Amino acid sequence: MTLKAPHAGTLEVICGPMFSGKSEELIRRLRRAKIARQSVAVFKHAFDVERSDSEEVVSHSGIRIDAYAIHNPQEVAQYAREHDICVIGIDEVQFFPQEIIATICALVDSGRRVIVGGLDLDFRGVPFGPMPTLLAIADKITKLRAICTECGQDAHFSQRLVNGHPARFDDPIVMVGAQEAYQARCRGCFSIDRTPNW
Repeated sequence: MTLKAPHAGTLEVICGPMFSGKSEELIRRLRRAKIARQSVAVFKHAFDVERSDSEEVVSHSGIRIDAYAIHNPQEVAQYAREHDICVIGIDEVQFFPQEIIATICALVDSGRRVIVGGLDLDFRGVPFGPMPTLLAIADKITKLRAICTECGQDAHFSQRLVNGHPARFDDPIVMVGAQEAYQARCRGCFSIDRTPNW
């Protein structure tokens, strides 16, 4: 007699630089799940309110979906349990502490589909927060590219600007902003005052 494994959940990671369409792709997948009549809940970090109020995830192109703004990763698991949610979306997952990894793993282990979107690299070109681990354990990875604002090539980096000039490596890592503070850049056009100590 062959035993069947219980229904396994999945982890999908959507990553790339700013202006590559990560939130738009996340919203697209979540809307499809809703059309399929699956129970869906969307979350984002509470301080990511630059593009919208705290009750929506909004792409740079203006596409939006209702969301819960939270501080603590445990709030995701608690809400999913209490409301029997089978598809969980998390936008800008790089802003969360490392504890988000255990929360996501527990959700996947319980049979849920988890879709996260976030920056894989910070403004210095360094892997961002929990993203390296999430990419390593993901069932599916979608790495998007933007268009370099300098030369028009594929962009992999998020160039932070301060008064029109590239930010310094030692500046604070988290600074929420949009086109007034960031540009998408290719490797050749990306600029930082020093490289990381790998």
